[in-house]
Amino acid sequence: MSFSIKSAPDLLEIFVFTLINFMGSKAVGNSELFIVGVKVTILLLFSLIGLFYAKFQLLSPSHWPGVNNILFAVAVVFMAYEGFGLITNAAEDMANPASTLPRALYMSVLIVIGIYVAVSLAVVGNLTIPEIIKARDYAIAEAAKPFLGTIGFKIIDIAALFSTSSAINATLYGGANVSYMIAKEGEVPKFFERKVWNRSIEGLFITAGFVILFTNIFDLAGIAMMGSAAFLIIYAAVNISHLYLYKETGAKLIMIWLSILGCLASFIVLFIYLLITRQLLYLPFFLF
Repeated sequence: MSFSIKSAPDLLEIFVFTLINFMGSKAVGNSELFIVGVKVTILLLFSLIGLFYAKFQLLSPSHWPGVNNILFAVAVVFMAYEGFGLITNAAEDMANPASTLPRALYMSVLIVIGIYVAVSLAVVGNLTIPEIIKARDYAIAEAAKPFLGTIGFKIIDIAALFSTSSAINATLYGGANVSYMIAKEGEVPKFFERKVWNRSIEGLFITAGFVILFTNIFDLAGIAMMGSAAFLIIYAAVNISHLYLYKETGAKLIMIWLSILGCLASFIVLFIYLLITRQLLYLPFFLF
């Protein structure tokens, strides 16, 4: 665990996106459209060029890692899809959420599956497994070097920066909306429902404050672990509560149970990973 104070650019990024969220949902939507557009364009170009230069013999089962590593990878991909839950936070700002929300969820999931598969094939087709393990957090950027050189590495770095920015923007938006809606239902103190400058933004400021605090206390790996574990626990709890409401919502029981089992299984895999890598010290910060 790292307790170093982060640089000014890190804090500036948080302040910028807090300001964008303060301006309203339209500003958030426009900024997300631009950020995601740039990120997706870069990844698609990387995938297309990478697949053209890929050595497909590297995709042979003989090069695959062990079963344990594959299971960890599956769990990581499952946790990566947690972000789709943030789409539901925009329901209050949608004109017709009953039809728009399902379409947004299904379309985004299908599009991302295509991008994930294309990017993964481009990476594995240009790097050996040992090279991917060595590169770790910058494997995609490293995979761009064989056919795009140093410029490709930097371009992927830019895509990573945009990806992080998009996540910060969406999370701040979700934190503000969720805290306000829960307060309206009387589940948290009414303070969160109080309006400042005629708008309900306490949740935004509180979320931004916690983001600044955590980025200055923990390193990136620790934040990612805590965030993923917290998401899995919360989503499992939400799905368990859904078991008592499925008749009202019209949901299918099998899908709810699959969601619960998926969250719990991924949490167990994450716990085992933290145990193996001796990072269990992060657990108390979101369990207690």
